[in-house]
Amino acid sequence: MKYLLTLLLSISVSAQAIIIRHDVADAQYKVPSTELPRLATFYFDGAHGTLIAPTWVLTAAHATFCVKPNSSIRLNAKHHTIKRVYIHKDYTPGRSHDIALIELQQPVFGVTPFSLNTKSDELNKNLWFIGIGGTGNGLTGQTVDNFENKGQMRKAQNKVALAQGPLLKFTFDKGDNALALEGVSGGGDSGGPAYTFQNDTGVIYGISSRVEGGNIGKYGVSEVYSRTSFFAPWINKIISGKNIDALSDAKLKQLPAGLTEDILPRVCNDIRIK
Repeated sequence: MKYLLTLLLSISVSAQAIIIRHDVADAQYKVPSTELPRLATFYFDGAHGTLIAPTWVLTAAHATFCVKPNSSIRLNAKHHTIKRVYIHKDYTPGRSHDIALIELQQPVFGVTPFSLNTKSDELNKNLWFIGIGGTGNGLTGQTVDNFENKGQMRKAQNKVALAQGPLLKFTFDKGDNALALEGVSGGGDSGGPAYTFQNDTGVIYGISSRVEGGNIGKYGVSEVYSRTSFFAPWINKIISGKNIDALSDAKLKQLPAGLTEDILPRVCNDIRIK
């Protein structure tokens, strides 16, 4: 079990959780698990998606390694059974098109889904990140992994530094350049949203994909999100059932580093939400 947990941590850091400013108290970033009922969780220690329609969850492709028909995810404190998974046909690990849709067998009631941002107006917008993965601060980087975090949810803000093609990018700033609750992702929250939320209305702008340009969670690191305005046509076609076989795959063509088909069933059993 300990080996599998260590392995899981190594494959889950492609996308992240919340690393905070060193000069702001952690308590200001902590939120209750009920903070965002639209946030889905796939495994006991993280990986997320966002409800965008009553039976549809938007996430990162690489987060779906154990997500399959008839397995369950947690959303709004309830278990929901998966009907089918749709992974973008052009997903290239570590580069681009890190996006997938999960179709649920039954609609989610009592939760208003997020809408998709479809405008190319993201540059310099302040967006929220949220998740239950690893944490730390910008000086040390991640010091608490997603398993050790034990499900504590945090949220932070960051400003869109680049909006180009299929990607949004954010930089972890410090000092006068940082937002009051500046943060980036740590290990364990692949697929979580970059979003705005006001008056019970939410808009999702991006899906957590990976970090680049430095150590996880240290100041100056860049965080990469898949851009919903770019992928909105693909999302709408999948949901409408148009050309789904030409546009998507039902499972990953390439497993995350450290995983093999031989050990996958055991890993999935150990990390599933019980």
